Amino acid sequence: MSGASGTPYAAAVLRALLDAGESVDLVVSRASRLTLLDETGIAFRDGHWQEDLREWLARGADGKPGTFQVDVDGMRYWSAGDLAAGPSSGSYPAKGMLIVPASTACVAGVALGLSKDLLQRAASVTLKERRPLVVAVRETPLNGQTLRHLVSLDDAGASVVPASPAFYAGATHIQDLVDFVAGRVLDAAGVAHRLYRRWEGELGGGTRTT
Repeated sequence: MSGASGTPYAAAVLRALLDAGESVDLVVSRASRLTLLDETGIAFRDGHWQEDLREWLARGADGKPGTFQVDVDGMRYWSAGDLAAGPSSGSYPAKGMLIVPASTACVAGVALGLSKDLLQRAASVTLKERRPLVVAVRETPLNGQTLRHLVSLDDAGASVVPASPAFYAGATHIQDLVDFVAGRVLDAAGVAHRLYRRWEGELGGGTRTT
């Protein structure tokens, strides 16, 4: 997680990864902690990360507590300042990496290979090891510099997934729009989920969904 607005997207992705039985290594940047506090009122603490994460993931996109039940006991958390952490090395086993949400500062850092914190370092490792990297950029409008950084990431093999919800899937609540973006992120990573109804084309003047 980087410091862009959009913590509900990150929560939806984390819940879906856990539901899919995936092992998750979580890195929360310093800027993201401030965003999480601003958007949810939760102060994410290294020493109490399981408690804070459980409280956060239990909330829906509308902030209502107790919406979801989530077991985070199988997760691993790494401090963003720990450059000796497992994900900082290419020998650490990982299927890939998702940056959700991705700020323009994070995009620039990864594109330029700055590795100023564990998030950027892990992303650089993911690219050099030719593993899937999905970058869910959350900013608008995008200036030319950021667009060039995104093109550089695409050239390096990353998947750029703007946090841009669609409306054809019959959304009726804000959580539906959040889940659509989270689902597209997981699609890019090859993780199975049932977060949104997929478009299957028009049949007899209507639409077919599953």
